[in-house]
Amino acid sequence: MLTPLPQRAANPRGSAPAGSVDFTAHAQNVAPEDVAPDMRDLAARVRNLMNLQRGRPLRLPLGGRFFDIVVTASGPEAYAVVDLMDQVQHVPGWRPDACGPVIEDPERDWLIWLVPPGTRESWEPHRYGACLGSPYELALPPLLQTEPPGPYWLRPCRGDRLVPPLPLADFLNRFQPGPTPHEELLGSVLNTIS
Repeated sequence: MLTPLPQRAANPRGSAPAGSVDFTAHAQNVAPEDVAPDMRDLAARVRNLMNLQRGRPLRLPLGGRFFDIVVTASGPEAYAVVDLMDQVQHVPGWRPDACGPVIEDPERDWLIWLVPPGTRESWEPHRYGACLGSPYELALPPLLQTEPPGPYWLRPCRGDRLVPPLPLADFLNRFQPGPTPHEELLGSVLNTIS
């Protein structure tokens, strides 16, 4: 014996009314220590993406697939280097602020230049710029933070470019922004930049 399947009543206007859907957010907080060992990397990436979506700082590891950083003093000499890097990276018809991503931390008077991953291995000891890579992490300011208070993007983060290290090192030698923070000091505060 065949049983007929239930059917929805037809709407003469062409569509059935949609039922209500609950889109409210449900708070599910999982402590980092409760995440299974084989899922910690994925969980950290998901937390970072959620922070980015909420306009919070994004914490990324240096080196690997992302970037290394060069940290210099800020000030007139450093701003002159930013202007020259704008010219080096300028493409006709594109924005005049063409330099790769640069974060200014006004509290510490630093500029943080995002350079290609692996720069740390080839960066010569430099009086005017300290280069850091793995195993450090950097807390990036929210993408739309383009002015103080707090660290902000002096040059925006775009997916298509980083700061080329060779011209950066050359311009730092020429303009000599200083003093440069020491590597141990940098490593101890990178996670608090945001």
